[in-house]
Amino acid sequence: MYKQQYNILFFLCFPIFCVAQNRDTTVVSFDNRPKVAAFIIPSVFIGYGLISLASDNEIRRLDYSTNNELQEDHPAFALKVDNFTRYVPAAAVYGLDLAGVKARHNLVDRSAMLLMSAVIAQASVGGIKSLTHRMRPNGSNDDSFPSGHTSFAFMSAEFLHQEYKDQSVWYGVAGYAIATGTGVLRLYNNAHWVSDVVAGAGVGILSTKISYLIYPYLKRRLFNGKSANMIFSPGYQNGKVSFSLVKQF
Repeated sequence: MYKQQYNILFFLCFPIFCVAQNRDTTVVSFDNRPKVAAFIIPSVFIGYGLISLASDNEIRRLDYSTNNELQEDHPAFALKVDNFTRYVPAAAVYGLDLAGVKARHNLVDRSAMLLMSAVIAQASVGGIKSLTHRMRPNGSNDDSFPSGHTSFAFMSAEFLHQEYKDQSVWYGVAGYAIATGTGVLRLYNNAHWVSDVVAGAGVGILSTKISYLIYPYLKRRLFNGKSANMIFSPGYQNGKVSFSLVKQF
């Protein structure tokens, strides 16, 4: 009965092992171009989700069977902490820095990349949702694919990994563990199908990798490689966290 669940948990945890065992594939810095291998895992995840949209196939049948088992075994499950755990890895970057564990980039640069990552992820998720119109397993609406919560969780997990991979690989492992837990909770809360969560993870990871790739070029063009005189301002309204960068004149 639990075979499918174990398979999915392993699949969702796969990025954790990749971060822990293959650090060189995710190196993105202001001095080095990222390796192609860094984009393989998120691309595979997104591809997995897209295949589920094609037709009645094995991936889509796994969506149904996993959801049926979770609802049969845990019909009253209602733990909504996934609304908050998706923000934990990103918040940890600033918390660790305040605690004296220095991040890879300064406050303005890393905040700009976090904001850019969030914009890319949000725009991607919103655009795909508007095209696919997949019904959620609980029938609440047709915004199921891909999972926005999971996308943000893995986006922030990759952000944590990028900022602290030179300090210790375990910061990234912890971030990805929290992101994985967020995705699993989306399944247990009957808010998403497995393929929604897997695709969301891919979108999130890819969004951060893209921002770390293009930000150095934007910085050189806009500020001649110097730190911008800007203020980073986080916000929280209507259950959503927001970020903004305001340039001072």
